[in-house]
Amino acid sequence: MVNAAELSDQYELAIYPKRGITLVRGEGSRLWDSAGRSYIDCSSGSGSINVGHCNPEVVEAICAQSRQLLSCTGIFHHQARSELFELLASLGPKSLNRVFLCNSGTEAIEAAIKFARASTRRTDFIAAVRGFHGRSMGALSATHNPKYREGFEPLVPGFKHVPFNNLEAFSNACDDKVAGVILEVVQGEGGVYVADQEYLQQVRKICSERGALLILDEIQTGFCRTGSMFAFEQYGVEPDILCLAKSIAGGVPMGAVLSNSKVCLDIGQHGTTFGGNPLACAAALATIRYMQKHDLAATASKKGKAFVEQLRALSSPKVREIRNLGLMIGLQLKEKSTPYIAKLMERGVLAIPAGPTVIRFLPPLTISAEELTEVAKLTGEVLAENFQEVANPE
Repeated sequence: MVNAAELSDQYELAIYPKRGITLVRGEGSRLWDSAGRSYIDCSSGSGSINVGHCNPEVVEAICAQSRQLLSCTGIFHHQARSELFELLASLGPKSLNRVFLCNSGTEAIEAAIKFARASTRRTDFIAAVRGFHGRSMGALSATHNPKYREGFEPLVPGFKHVPFNNLEAFSNACDDKVAGVILEVVQGEGGVYVADQEYLQQVRKICSERGALLILDEIQTGFCRTGSMFAFEQYGVEPDILCLAKSIAGGVPMGAVLSNSKVCLDIGQHGTTFGGNPLACAAALATIRYMQKHDLAATASKKGKAFVEQLRALSSPKVREIRNLGLMIGLQLKEKSTPYIAKLMERGVLAIPAGPTVIRFLPPLTISAEELTEVAKLTGEVLAENFQEVANPE
């Protein structure tokens, strides 16, 4: 068999820090590498495998659709897309009754930026410090971290960044030029920081009063990850625009934007060739129906609470804070997290960073209680070690 790592080293544009293993198979919450070693996956493709790897119902839907129709642009109807429109519109508040389908989270953010400008006839946006919304030029403009922005400026003009959970700073920035406010309910890449209840409610109120559209980025938090279908449901607010992706289609690339009646575009103002293709739509229908049938929102809430309790019981002096909403968990250390993430992988657990000092756990929501207990135990063992920092694993 051709060596995947050697081919990658020879031909791939070197933009990813590699972990040094080649994955060949996934099932549920487990992954296997080319050497036959099993891992408990607490990365889930950065949160895109909520229903588990190779979920049988999703796989069957993909196989069935692949034998019928693979491509269909938006100028024609197809059954799976129309059914997905209806299903997505039924998941949130009744006001979010219009759907645009695309291919990724960053595409969803790009669409939201255009939708807000076209609908309000305004130019500016407010986003949050530590926020992450993607790597394309508009999404990158909303992203705060300089390490992502460096080398690509000038970016899209009109973006301001204010501290997260700071209502005064937000109110001072929200003037009559602001078309949209782009926020994560939980800042994933930024360190798993959870929005305060009053903050998000007051942001909603100020947006309504001042004519700005509230754009919530639930690309990682959506689809049961936080203990509800969407995290904003726990706050008593409704966005004007909701950006979705990652676990929408069980691991198949897909994004979506839901919007209310404030969003209005003319024909031809936006579009996509592959967005809403039949294969992705079939996968999304199977994924969401699986979530509903198995009540994965309640599962995430219950398992997240138990897992965090186990992590807190470790009582490690290296831990500064544990933050979570459902099964979206950030373990903040008092030192760099990367060596601990590498050591976890050596012990058979895959996790990812969220900023320089945070270990982020995003397991499939189908993970067993026994596997979470094993992850907590191995985390305790790793935290008990002392070693030098290694290369950054992402």
